[in-house]
Amino acid sequence: MNSAAKAELFRELPSVDEFLRTSAGASLSSQYGSAPATDATRAVLARLREEIASGLLDVRGLRLALDGLTGAIESNLRQSLNHSLRPVINATGVILHTNLGRAPLAQAALEHILETAGRYTNLEFNLEAGERGKRDVHVERLFHRLLADEGHAESVSTIVVNNNAAAVLLALNTLAEGSEVIVSRGELVEIGGSFRIPDVMSKSGATLREVGTTNRTRVGDYEKAINERTRLLLRVHRSNFEITGFTEQPSLSELVELAHRRGLPLMEDLGSGALVDLHSFGLPNEPNVLDSRRAEVDIVTYSGDKLLGAAQAGLISGRPDLIARLRANSLFRALRVDKLTYAALEATLLAYVKRDNDAIPALRMMRLSKEEVGSRAEELAENLASGKMRVQVIDGESIIGGGAAPSSVLPTRLLAVTCGDLSADQLATHLRRSDPPIIARVEDGRVLIDLRTVFPDQDSLIAAALARIA
Repeated sequence: MNSAAKAELFRELPSVDEFLRTSAGASLSSQYGSAPATDATRAVLARLREEIASGLLDVRGLRLALDGLTGAIESNLRQSLNHSLRPVINATGVILHTNLGRAPLAQAALEHILETAGRYTNLEFNLEAGERGKRDVHVERLFHRLLADEGHAESVSTIVVNNNAAAVLLALNTLAEGSEVIVSRGELVEIGGSFRIPDVMSKSGATLREVGTTNRTRVGDYEKAINERTRLLLRVHRSNFEITGFTEQPSLSELVELAHRRGLPLMEDLGSGALVDLHSFGLPNEPNVLDSRRAEVDIVTYSGDKLLGAAQAGLISGRPDLIARLRANSLFRALRVDKLTYAALEATLLAYVKRDNDAIPALRMMRLSKEEVGSRAEELAENLASGKMRVQVIDGESIIGGGAAPSSVLPTRLLAVTCGDLSADQLATHLRRSDPPIIARVEDGRVLIDLRTVFPDQDSLIAAALARIA
């Protein structure tokens, strides 16, 4: 196409102002706002100019583009003004999927957030005294109730910060800034996003003193390293990896005895922070906060959005005198959480107090048997039978995820799906682009869907999405 022909096509394009003065343009401005409508119109027209300049649009193509101009601009508006954070269907079988937001909240937590989010609250107001209060009280009373079952309520306080890394940072800075913290070399873990425990310790102002070897550390190694600069013994739960073979690690009781005999606090970074015994969930080796309290660990840090099943938060439970020091640290204000997190935590903790574990989605998913998941999978497979879509129900494994129980798996039943000429990756992409997006696994040339992590009312959405693809 020569320059004269291109110039003629350019003249066919309306200006931004011309389009916005049309009834269609005015309608879009009214519906989406003047500034966004202007930006979208400018972007679509700029794209058409580029296509003319590159020779991609001829006269016929431009006519079709102009006929669909309003639709193209509205599509641009919808895409630019839609929420980026969207709900998805987790069909991976990873219960605490870090990339998908970890633990889904209990219905009671959602309701409590809704009733407190859009109104004023007594977040830091004592209704009895009519004066300023502390935001900690909304959850600390519940931790007292939960720990009272173990006879420790009077000796435990709890505060909340924005995640477990912040909890570790605050505790180390408060208790060991400018001094030494002794930790096993085999516990210097790296957590998600390339954050490493040694780096967090460095930011806290504490000096790391490594003892033992990667695979073997004894309580004597800790004792030999204690000196006049030692302020804290630290134990870190290997929440996202496991060392097997020729290994040794001191028991919690051995570390407690050593710490207390030498007049030092023992801190344990549990990471996932379960509040129930997980043996009945098929996780016999995953420690919980109550185990640490029974062992008389002085400070325990753990997450709110992993095995506890609430919102993202870092929880610090321990001796009241030590917790009081953490609360007085100016970092605490920088790391504290807002009313929405407290609302989610309070409602979730109430479910634990009521012993209603099934109200917490992550625990409910862990408790599902292979047969229960398989029954739903068989029903869905029957509804998907077609010439193009091939669906089998096969044995498989679900995992906990989120840096919890790295070696534990839960037996499950999977939908193994293939579809016509589509590759497994292409089929997974179609599912991911559906509304709502469906996130599945791809293995051995098939898309695998694990209904353990799919809410029952989402089964029909998966069936509809696969039917559209077929």
